Amino acid sequence: MTALRLNTGLNVDRLAQEFKEHRRVRIYDLLEREDAEALHAHLEDQDDWWRLINTPDGILEYDRRAWQRLGVRRRRALDEQVFAQARDGFQYRYEGLRVPDDPDRLEEDDDPLTAFARLMDSDDMLRMLRRITGQRDIGFSDGHATAYSPGDFLTEHDDDVPGKGRLAAYVYGLTRAWRPEWGGILMFHRDDSAMIDGHVPRFNTLDLFAVPQQHSVSMVTPSAPVRRFAVTGWLRASLPDGYGNAE
Repeated sequence: MTALRLNTGLNVDRLAQEFKEHRRVRIYDLLEREDAEALHAHLEDQDDWWRLINTPDGILEYDRRAWQRLGVRRRRALDEQVFAQARDGFQYRYEGLRVPDDPDRLEEDDDPLTAFARLMDSDDMLRMLRRITGQRDIGFSDGHATAYSPGDFLTEHDDDVPGKGRLAAYVYGLTRAWRPEWGGILMFHRDDSAMIDGHVPRFNTLDLFAVPQQHSVSMVTPSAPVRRFAVTGWLRASLPDGYGNAE
């Protein structure tokens, strides 16, 4: 079974202090380099990405064949709808890959993305994340892979959804040599929305932040030569069976 290795040289006490001061921390070199490279290569090779679009009538999901079958006019109309909604409300557009949430499939599937999900949900990782965040109630993690291409973005939100038990959120970056002017920046909004703190995409880094916290991802520009890859998700409290554990 594929297993990814956590970097054993992380200074957990220093990371915990930074998280306590700022309610977020960037952890560099989370995995052994070879394992991060394997996960990145896996994401690049996948052809079963889903395009995710938020609409007033619900979330639209298109695999790549379905997206192409829509035709140019329909795709252009959807884009216009997406950008119109982004002016005044919550909106996003990007591609995603699901991670199995069934325990049996999580143990049976043998690919780097599922291996990352197993690592994030492992006893050693959860123990470390509880220490860093100070959240002793963290019981499990979940998430999905994301790929942002030119025009993709995620507007301001705080991840606080009733019944989900989200205590912290994470973004594990797998993007090499990214320039800030290409967009795709994880932005943390200050209370007056007049200033932000931005985290430029980087390779093998885990951005970890408390929930709730206002944040967004700026639009990727047409000049970006590659997609912005990441695995994103939440650290969640263990809730009673049947309540709040579904996405």
